Amino acid sequence: MALPDNDGGMTGGEGGDSDILAKTCLLGGFSDSDETKTIISSLPEIHGDVTATEVTMQKILVIMNRYQEQPHLLDPHLDWMVNMLLEFIRSETSPPSLVHLSFKFLYIICKVRGYKVFMQLFPHEVADVQPVLDLLLRQDPKDNETWETRYMLLLWLSMTCLIPFDLYRLDGHLESDGGHARESTMDRILGIAKSYLVVSDTPRDAASVLVSKFMTRPDVKQKRLGDFLDWSLTILSQTNDQSMTDIMVLDGILQSLAKLLKHGKRDDLLQYAPTVLQSLKQKHLSDSNQAMLRKLGVKLTQRLGLTFLKPRLASWRYQRGSRSLAANLSMPQSYPVSPNLEPQELDEDYDIPEEVETVIDHLLVGLKDKETIVRWSAAKGIGRVTGRLPKELADEVVGSVLDCFSFQETDNAWHGGCLALAELGRRGLLLPSRLKDVVPLIIKSLTYEEKRGACSVGSNVRDAACYVCWSFARAYEPKELTPFVIQIASALVITAVFDRDVNCRRAASAAFQENVGRQGTFPHGIDILTAADYYSVGNLSNCYLNISVYVANFPEYTKALIDHLIEMKINHWDSVVREFSTKALHNLTPQAPEYMGTTVLPQLLPVAVGIDLHSRHGAILACAEITHALYKLGLQNNRSVVDIISSECVEGLKNIHQMIHDRKQYRGYGGELMRPAVCCLIEKLSLSKLPVKDDPVIGGWQWLIDDTIKNLHLVSSGALDNIMASVVTALSALCEEYYQIEPGQDNSEVQNVLISQYINGLQSPQMLTRCGSALALGALPTFLIHSKMKQILEGLRQMSVKSQEEGNFTEARRDAIKAISQVCVKAGVCADGCPDSVLCSENLPEVYEVLLNSMSDYTTDSRGDVGAWVREAAMTSLMDVTLLVSGTAPEILSPDLVRRMMCCLAQQAAEKIDRYRDHAGNIFLQLLHSNDPVIPHIPHQEELLAIFPLATKTTLNWKAPSQAFQYITRLLGLSHYQYHTLLGLTVSVGGITESTVPHLFEPISPVKIWTIC
Repeated sequence: MALPDNDGGMTGGEGGDSDILAKTCLLGGFSDSDETKTIISSLPEIHGDVTATEVTMQKILVIMNRYQEQPHLLDPHLDWMVNMLLEFIRSETSPPSLVHLSFKFLYIICKVRGYKVFMQLFPHEVADVQPVLDLLLRQDPKDNETWETRYMLLLWLSMTCLIPFDLYRLDGHLESDGGHARESTMDRILGIAKSYLVVSDTPRDAASVLVSKFMTRPDVKQKRLGDFLDWSLTILSQTNDQSMTDIMVLDGILQSLAKLLKHGKRDDLLQYAPTVLQSLKQKHLSDSNQAMLRKLGVKLTQRLGLTFLKPRLASWRYQRGSRSLAANLSMPQSYPVSPNLEPQELDEDYDIPEEVETVIDHLLVGLKDKETIVRWSAAKGIGRVTGRLPKELADEVVGSVLDCFSFQETDNAWHGGCLALAELGRRGLLLPSRLKDVVPLIIKSLTYEEKRGACSVGSNVRDAACYVCWSFARAYEPKELTPFVIQIASALVITAVFDRDVNCRRAASAAFQENVGRQGTFPHGIDILTAADYYSVGNLSNCYLNISVYVANFPEYTKALIDHLIEMKINHWDSVVREFSTKALHNLTPQAPEYMGTTVLPQLLPVAVGIDLHSRHGAILACAEITHALYKLGLQNNRSVVDIISSECVEGLKNIHQMIHDRKQYRGYGGELMRPAVCCLIEKLSLSKLPVKDDPVIGGWQWLIDDTIKNLHLVSSGALDNIMASVVTALSALCEEYYQIEPGQDNSEVQNVLISQYINGLQSPQMLTRCGSALALGALPTFLIHSKMKQILEGLRQMSVKSQEEGNFTEARRDAIKAISQVCVKAGVCADGCPDSVLCSENLPEVYEVLLNSMSDYTTDSRGDVGAWVREAAMTSLMDVTLLVSGTAPEILSPDLVRRMMCCLAQQAAEKIDRYRDHAGNIFLQLLHSNDPVIPHIPHQEELLAIFPLATKTTLNWKAPSQAFQYITRLLGLSHYQYHTLLGLTVSVGGITESTVPHLFEPISPVKIWTIC
């Protein structure tokens, strides 16, 4: 077990997984005491049985692991647990297996509670020294099965070493019966400590604890301290970090020296400190590739620095209030409290050893280490050492820490600098006069991000900057931070709402809460905390689209939020962040419309045609969203978009496409970002009714849409869905706004060109071009479908039927089925209408025939049952068309069409794939229970309502086979549904899905099968 350094404080290190929310169940006490007592009592009976021993060990591990987060709950029960186990260990009749098992249990409990608390429970009378020592000497250091025994015995020996008697009194006569001199108790313990410092397993950590307790005894330090340090430094000089054995030895030596310097008296160790520092300097541990060795080197260096300096409380430090909560509450105001120090301790005129400069240099180097544990240890060392320096020298240290915040430094230096500033601040060593230099650096750190390849670094820096703000809230009086309140509050809100990493958002929220509670000067602090609490900021979409809007309602934060999005987020390397940022700008526009129209939009237009790909992508999307938001605001005041934004901005928006086209930026990887971005711009400008109806730019926009559909096969699979969706929505908005001569009257020339082009695209040898053409036909507005419906439906039908017969172009058939329903819904229904313009009695059977035939598409390839995509689209399309017809002209819906549709849905609801069974089942129930409109001619409607009452629409989980098949098999008793239901069940029985097959046979009795047959 590692022996952690249990220093308090909120760490600013790297967070864990940003996408996992850990839910901790707070326990009220040790509720497993009875079971634990039973388990411990059973050890004498089970210690010889390997299986029973493993089961018992697992039980105690499960119990103790529940208290890892709240180990203090074990405190009232530790005594009896330790005593029961020590009773087994001390018993002379206990076999070795029971003794080792008892020590394993002690280790498990110690691991949860922590060795510093647990070791105090060991008996440490004079009579315990020899038995523990003898038992430890009998252990085999190379036995890998009993290392817990050695670990706990070393901790126990560490406690027995604290007896207040000279160890020579325990020796008696050192001559043995044979006349040979026996080894003294002091030498035996020292020999054990040395031998275990160089082992490769966990007892090495306990041996370092033993050294720190043993070597600081008054009798031992006089006789053996110098020799031990000589031995340690000799070992240190003879080893390197190239072999694993030497690494373990170095680890043990460095741990023991660090703990020795921590617990020893300064007067005893000061004479050895220069020698130890010189040996450590020659070792060059900062260059080691082992993070633990570098951390121990930093820890040992700071302990040496504290040894060189007198233990004192700096009189110049800044203090806020009192350490006592009761004293703080009793005082009407917080006044600096002067410590009760001796006069000589207040005198700052004393010599600082030269070695202190070496110590501080080493710690400053540690702040820039590549590992967090090293930087954190160095930051704590900076804080401790600075607290013992005179004011002038301490200020120089602060200046050196501030040098870490250079843009020539790496993210490691920024992170280490933040940790050091937090330590200095919470210890009162960062004086208010320095805040004017520190706060701007912390503001920069809160948004620090450096791109590295396809990702970025800096989340740990932002997290540590939040820690600095948290520590400042506790360290300073409100009046000291008043000049910086708006800066800090805005920066924390920005990080809490817009940071990409969830741990940083939550850290910023916590720091903001600490400032609101302790400073009380943050504008609208309580209101913002209510909206941006720990759980609310966990969802990135909620932060960008909802919380940001709420916060922007407060004028102190509005422009800061907008400016941050423009400067830092629309050019972010992550496309998700860029897209969320542009949507956030759309939502924030109502809070500052004038600022958006006159400042932000002109600022974005040059970036939208700039060189950087990510900036260009984000700026185009931002221009689109802001323009549309301004248009919607103008509607409320009867103002057009050209009345809100300048003519230069209008020209800039129109020219974006042409400039990108001229620079050939629609090609390659960049084109996968530019095409959907400009399509989004086309959509938003069309929705905003930009007055460019007869402008040549319309032709350019149409070219982009058509060219993208033709070249979809060149797009990577990851970007395909986004591009296709963008193209379809852009085409729909463009046609709706610019291709009408008058409302409802189409431009026949444009209509002929578009429909002919997309129908021809349905015959393309490229499957994705077929998909795009089909979706484009489905996206056309009603006035373009008028008088061309028959041609459109025939093209979609032919492509669907032909490709189904050939068994290819599955995705194209799926999109064609979707397009058929979209065309029908947009065209509307009229019983006696023209089949070339509306859905009527003449063309309705043809539409249903295509959709019903698609329900039998069971095409398979290397991807599996790809025909299920077509069946799913057909089910949705049937529902949409049926509801449309039933609500407008139910008389044209024949009983045969309804029967076939319901039977096909029943068949799909009985099949094996959970997703499609769920989809079919929900549509089946929706049509069955539809009241507005009522679906006519449903066969066996009364029986179906009895089988599927209204409550099943919400309670029946079709994805669960155990629930779905209990209902669907009852359709076997209805004549119209028998064949199709049995067909679906047959497919499920023949499938390889093990979770489905067992539930199929449970509700089907042999009698029912015989009856059906």
